[in-house]
Parts: sequence; structure tokens; C-alpha cells
Amino acid sequence: MNLIKSTSTFSFFTLISRITGYFRDVLIAIYLGSGPIADAFFVAFRIPNTFRRLFSEGTFNAAFVPSYSSQLAIKKKAKYFANTIFNILLISLLFLVFLVEIFMPGFVFIIAPGFEKNIDKLDLTITLTRITFPFLLFVSLSSFFSAILNSHNKFAAASASPIILNIFLIITLSLSNYLNDQLVFYLSLAVSLAGLFQLLFLIYFVKKYFIPSLSFKFNINDKVKLFFKKLLPSIFSSGVTQINILIGTIIASFQASAVSYLYYADRIYQINLAVAGIAIGTVILPSLSKYIQSKDKKKIIFIQNKSLELSLFLSLPATAALLIASEQITSSLFGYGSFDELSVKNSSLALFYFALGLPAFSLIKVFSSFLFARHNTIVPFYFSIISVLINVAISLYYFKDIGFIIIPIATSISSWTNAFILFLYLNYKKYFFLKFRLIASILKITLVTAISSYIFYYLIGTFSNNLTYDSKYKILFIILAVIITISSYILISIVTKAFKLSDIKLKY
Repeated sequence: MNLIKSTSTFSFFTLISRITGYFRDVLIAIYLGSGPIADAFFVAFRIPNTFRRLFSEGTFNAAFVPSYSSQLAIKKKAKYFANTIFNILLISLLFLVFLVEIFMPGFVFIIAPGFEKNIDKLDLTITLTRITFPFLLFVSLSSFFSAILNSHNKFAAASASPIILNIFLIITLSLSNYLNDQLVFYLSLAVSLAGLFQLLFLIYFVKKYFIPSLSFKFNINDKVKLFFKKLLPSIFSSGVTQINILIGTIIASFQASAVSYLYYADRIYQINLAVAGIAIGTVILPSLSKYIQSKDKKKIIFIQNKSLELSLFLSLPATAALLIASEQITSSLFGYGSFDELSVKNSSLALFYFALGLPAFSLIKVFSSFLFARHNTIVPFYFSIISVLINVAISLYYFKDIGFIIIPIATSISSWTNAFILFLYLNYKKYFFLKFRLIASILKITLVTAISSYIFYYLIGTFSNNLTYDSKYKILFIILAVIITISSYILISIVTKAFKLSDIKLKY
């Protein structure tokens, strides 16, 4: 495996997904803004989309890939294992979707209790969630097929499939003039339809390696039992950032428009998280599992150090950029139509505090993969519980006094806590060996980030008159500033050897 090549493939399609997602969200901001209808849709969308992130962004991989990969030497065993998991998953998901659809009012109340004060908004949320919830079934099965592909070191189709959702929503939003008041209902329907097409897309690519056969009779062996024993802890631990955000949504429902502010902020920093954390954590898992099984210590140490270095190389400059120009970035990306200056100000404030935790979000993904590769999902699970409890405690204690802004603050604090204790545990168990070369690289990356940050700060100041809310071409100027800064960052990194071109060709 070539780490940089595989990561680049995964990151490329993920980046395309995030860019199309941005266009989707710009249109949502224009047509829905940050009012009660937007809040209702975002809650309805948040519920299945959170499950999408929990299952698809490395979480399902964490439990499935090590177990499935270890059986690939005997194709019959691997096929039986995968087919058993598929059928149990299908039956469980059908039951879950059916049950939640029946008890949707109570389910929505749990997710957005603050909506009870506005009956119309609550009723709309219930209706929209009923329409979007089947997405959970389709996207969870899609994650299963993605894990099959990832186990065979095939990352392109799996990382490209989320683009389908964005295309469906963009098409629906582009028809807003024809749909009028019904737009939000058709938008919710598009979510579920996109999930179905995403599933069909992945079935087409996975058939070379696995074709499921439906069966209600299955012999659950020790491997299958072990998988499901690992699944719930891996969902919780690998998806702790998403769980914290979901909890934030629940708390934010008590403040008008707060759900929308958090949604838009989340969308911006998630672009880098997908590249710096999720992509790397997903890509290293199959190879790391293989080398741990063969006890190739040299390869294990090399992959771990390189993945950590690459994660920081990608996340630190993004963090700096979001801290320097959170308001200008938010305004340039979403400041149009119904998304007014107040919405920009509040969303950018949330983005600023989310950005403080961005390196931690990425480190959690990478550190967790080190343990997942060892079939250990319990320890990250325990650490994630600590993280969530810290998040909830801080959010609830301060929400009454300072409002929704405590949610991104609490999320960042809890995430750094999680990343730190994961690091300590890995070192204590001698599962991770921090090489001197990595420390030197981190220092170089930090220095290059500081220089590039100054360049970006200077550009933002120079373009300030063209980055106001009313500026016609603000998006072009922010893109120009980003391109110049990224180019400078890469050039300085090569000169200082914070990034080596030779690493591109290295195979691990």
C-alpha cells in the first residue's frame, strides 16, 4: 500500500463530496436560511446523517475490516462471514426503521426537546424525519459494502458514493422556483432516494469481491460474535465527534436558530476533518491490521508515525486559517439570500471554537485506528464515554448563561481530552512508538504553519474591502487567498523538508 497515494484517492473523492456538499448548503442557506423551517429540516436531516457519519466515516470499518481481512486467505470463510453480517444487519435495520417510523413523535422529541415550545415546528420536524429516516437503512448497508471494498484496498468507489446525496439535493434545490412551499418536503424525499441510489452504486462495484445472498437462517460463529461485540463500542468511539455534535443539536434546540448556526459551522470544518482524519484512519486500517497480525514491528511503527505526521500536516494549517478568518470564510461560503449578517456572525463564532478542536478531531480518528487494528474497540469506547460526559456537563452547565456558543467550546475541550488520553494509553501499552523523526517533523510543520498563517492573515487584511457581507465577489477573493496560502505552505514545506516529495512513492 502507498499511504499517500491511497489517502490522496480517498481524500480526492471525499473533497469532491465536501465541495458538492458546500454548493448544496449554499442553496439551502439561500432558500431556507436559519429560521424555523431550516431548523426543522436540519434536525430531520441530522438524525439519519449522523448515522451515516457514524457508520460510513471509518466506524463500521473499525469493527469489520480487521475481522474480514484476517479471513481473506480462505475465500469461503470470508464470504460466509460477510454474508452473515449482511443478513443480520439487513434484518436489524429494517426492524429499527419500522419501529422508529411508528414512534417518530417521541423519537423527535428526544432529539429536539426544545421544539415543544413551537408546535408547528415540532410537527414539521416529525413529518420531515419520517421522510428522511429510510436513508439510515440504505446508507448503513452502503457502509457495509464500502468496508468490503476498503478491505481489498479499493477506496475510490466508497469515498465517491456520498457525492450522490449532494447531487440529488442540488437538483431538488435548483427546482425551488417550481416547488415553492413544498421544497422542504421534496428535499427530505431526495435524501432517502439518494441513499437508495448510493446503495445501488456500491453494489455494482462490490460484486467483483462479494455478492450477498439473502437468508434468514445463519449459524453465528465466534468471528461473527466478535464482530458484533466490537461494533457498538467502535460506533461510539470512532464517531464520538458526531455524537458530541448530535448532543449539541439536542441542547441547541432550546435556542431559536441555534441548530442552523451549528449546522453551517459544522459543514465548514468537516471538510478538513474528512481529509486529515477520516481518510487517513480509513486507509491505514487494512494494512495496519495485516502487519499487526504478522507482528512486523518495523512496518507498524512506520505506518503509525507517517499517518500521524500526515494528519497534522493537513489539520494544523486548516485550523489556523479558520481561526484567522472564520467570519470572512463563513460569509463567503454561505452569506447569501436568507442567510443574513446575524446568521454569518453566529455561525462564524461557532466555527471559531470548533476550529480549536480540529487537530484533536483528526488525532482521535488516527489514534483510534491504532487500537481498532488490534481488534480493540473497548478502550476507545471507554475514553469516548468520558469525552461525551465532559461535553454534556460543560454544555448543560453554561448553556443558560452564554447560549449555543458553549456547544462548540465543550466539543473542542472534550475532544482534546479524548485525544490526550488515547495518546497516553497507546504509549503506556507500547502500541505506539513516537520516533524522533516525527517530533522533528511536527516542529517543522508548526513552523511552516506559522509562516503560512501570517501570509493568510496579510491577504485577508489586503482583501478586507472585498470580503464584507455585501461584497459581490467575496467568494473569489477568499478562494484566491486560500490558493496563494496553500501554494506557499506546500512550497515552504518542501524547502524546509516538512514534506518530502520522495514520500509520495513510498510503499508501506
